[in-house]
Amino acid sequence: MSMGHTDTPIETTENDGFRVEIREARGDIILNRPPLNVITMNQRNEIRKAVEALDDDDRIRVIVLRSEGENFSSGGDIRAFLDATPEAVAELADNVAAVERARKPVISAVRGYCFGVGFEISLACDFRIASETALYALPEMRIGMIPGSGGSARLLNMVGISRTKDIVMRSRRISGKQGEAWGFVTECVDNADLETATDNLVRELVGFSPLAQRTIKRVLNTSQNLSVEGAIEIEGGAYGRLRSSHDFREGVESFFEKRKPMFKGT
Repeated sequence: MSMGHTDTPIETTENDGFRVEIREARGDIILNRPPLNVITMNQRNEIRKAVEALDDDDRIRVIVLRSEGENFSSGGDIRAFLDATPEAVAELADNVAAVERARKPVISAVRGYCFGVGFEISLACDFRIASETALYALPEMRIGMIPGSGGSARLLNMVGISRTKDIVMRSRRISGKQGEAWGFVTECVDNADLETATDNLVRELVGFSPLAQRTIKRVLNTSQNLSVEGAIEIEGGAYGRLRSSHDFREGVESFFEKRKPMFKGT
């Protein structure tokens, strides 16, 4: 779906286990290997390339990661891990982190299973919209392994050590509602409302200055592991740079002129 403009043409590209749809200022990466949307080793790298391409596309303001069918993803191709080299496996977190590295806002829209690498890539996004049917888990413990693409590390920052141990060490499945209560889900909605909630968030994000959004995403991602003093220093430097931007001047002028701002991202 696309910000309510159903008559606008969609530009579609098919890939290994997913497709990319571009419509207006929105780029969607849609997992489409139902019913479980298992993510292969090759697909992980192709998704990274797709995220980077959308991030470099000047038409795109917001990236959405979603899926076909009743499940977001049951996780990775387990057998492939046995064939991969230790070096390759150790570097798996890099492709998942593409959505975090992207300058633009990234939303994951999840229903059903969101396990393993599916959960890890969702955690790397900026916003997580969950259906009431969503179930999140890092089940690696069940096969004698641990999460390897940043899942436990990101959860640790989001929900603390006690809840992270409860999820990871017990391979617990956490509902969308519980995820919202614990703070790693932005919003949990009725299953029928998932697309509408995602559309609404896209529409809201597109209304802000793209320069300010890129800046605050970088500030927050950089600051999350720093002291408060260090984070304030980074925030202040970024604030100062935005002071001379077109978007800031336009925002102030539109405020006093009581009109909608026309941001350019510069």
